Amino acid sequence: SVLCFYILFERNYVIRKAGKEDPQFMDKIKDYILGGELKAAIAYCRSVDTPSARMIEKGISRLGRPVNDVQAAIENVGNIEVAKLEKGMTIMATISGGAPMLGFLGTVTGMVRAFWQMANAGNNIDITLLSGGIYEAMITTVGGLIVGIIAMFAYNYLVTLIDGVVNKMEAKTMAFMDLLNEPAK
Repeated sequence: SVLCFYILFERNYVIRKAGKEDPQFMDKIKDYILGGELKAAIAYCRSVDTPSARMIEKGISRLGRPVNDVQAAIENVGNIEVAKLEKGMTIMATISGGAPMLGFLGTVTGMVRAFWQMANAGNNIDITLLSGGIYEAMITTVGGLIVGIIAMFAYNYLVTLIDGVVNKMEAKTMAFMDLLNEPAK
């Protein structure tokens, strides 16, 4: 569960930072491109340092090539950026599904222990003989479920944040591609 909380806080910080963007970003890019200041546009993208900015920077660096090549280059950078955002998410998903399973394993071992003690007691069966195994069974179930539930909610929260950043990336890409396809004035 410590690993789960570490991933939650680290990813929350990284994803939120990636999602903070200048609302005027595309307007500035448009001004630079229409003004023929491609180097300034690239420098601006580097100074912003967000996934969207890195995608647009790649698109600007490919200007002059066929539009499909520009779009493919942007999508490739986008895929890399999404992979960076999703770092550690498989671990979180594994904890979410694995913790309850480990809890249930503890339940089974606890019940096996309780029945083993009952079998060895012969005719001297006392509730205290069973209570240790039953306690083990219940505490591991509760522990596994608590960790699994927290991990599941944390995972879904982070997926929602990632989806928000990806939507911003797609919107910026669409705006950039629209800019490239605008008729010359």
